[in-house]
This record gives sequence, structure tokens and C-alpha cells, in this order.
Amino acid sequence: TEPPPGGRQVLVRGPGLASCGAEVPEVAGRYGRPVVLEQEDARVPRVLRELDGAALAHIAAHGTFRGDSPMFSSLRMADGPLIVHDFERLARSPYRIILSSCDTARLASVGADELLGLVTALLPLGTAGVVASSAPVNDAAVVPLMLALHKGVSAGRSLAEALRDARAALPGDALHQATGWAFTAFGAA
Repeated sequence: TEPPPGGRQVLVRGPGLASCGAEVPEVAGRYGRPVVLEQEDARVPRVLRELDGAALAHIAAHGTFRGDSPMFSSLRMADGPLIVHDFERLARSPYRIILSSCDTARLASVGADELLGLVTALLPLGTAGVVASSAPVNDAAVVPLMLALHKGVSAGRSLAEALRDARAALPGDALHQATGWAFTAFGAA
């Protein structure tokens, strides 16, 4: 997948986070003039409009994995859940997407040889790279990880390289280290 022209960044801050998505304002400063959606602007229809064709999307929101029906796993927005199926309505999925959310990399086995979840839905839609968490994470401990991750991304590193470097920059306590290792980079971007 080629990056979209224009290089638009979209940063979303969902409701109810203990950290209030504290990384979003700081991350916004790295990208010049990103689209920032928060509070009432972080409604599902608006979020989808802005995500469509974005070069980079960062979503700080509560994530919920549905093992019984993985395509209904969701990210909480101001007006309710943004579900996996919603991403299928996009003309062009974001080129890179960072999900600062719990359980967004979890997958459920469907049939003999298929895994379903948010990540497996995004990659076939044209997203070249995803960073997501396979476990519940501490909202406050996510903030330094995301700041370090975006430092690497804005310097031109791939998501995997930026995540590796971000983990190395975290404080050495168990909470920050576990948070760093809960996240995985998927794809080639």
C-alpha cells in the first residue's frame, strides 16, 4: 500500500480515559496541523470521515474485544461504539493507525484457519501498519509509550522500529514495561 497524498494526521481522544488521552495534545505538536477530534467532535460519523484516507491515525479510547463476535469489537467514541464493521465503510483505510486502547490486537479463532479482530480487519482494507494492544493497559502508563512511539514515527521510523525504541525509552518499573510489551506492531509500514 502506498501512503496517501497529503500526509494528513488524525488524532482522536475518546471519553472516559483515566488519563483523558493525555498524549493527544502533545502528539499533535509533532505533526504541525493534525485533525484533532475530542469531546463532542469525537463522534463516530465525524471520526470515520476524518479517518478516511488519513496517512496516520492515532485513537486514544477505551477498547472492547468481543470474543463471541470479533467484528463487533469496538472503540468508545463520544456517541457510542466505533465497531470493526465501521472501518469497512471507508473509501480508504488510514495508511498507519496507532490504537492507544485496550485489547485492540486481540483475535478470535473462527473456523479452522481464520482469526478475526480489529487488526485483521484493517490490514486487508489497505492499512499498511497498525500498533495495537493485546491486553488491558494502564491509561497513565500508555502516555509515555505513545509519546516515545510518535517521536520515532515523526522521525521517519517504521511503526515496528518506533515501538522498539519507545519500549527502550520507558521507565524500568513493571507497570511501564508491561504496558510497552502489551503493544505490537503489525504490517509493513
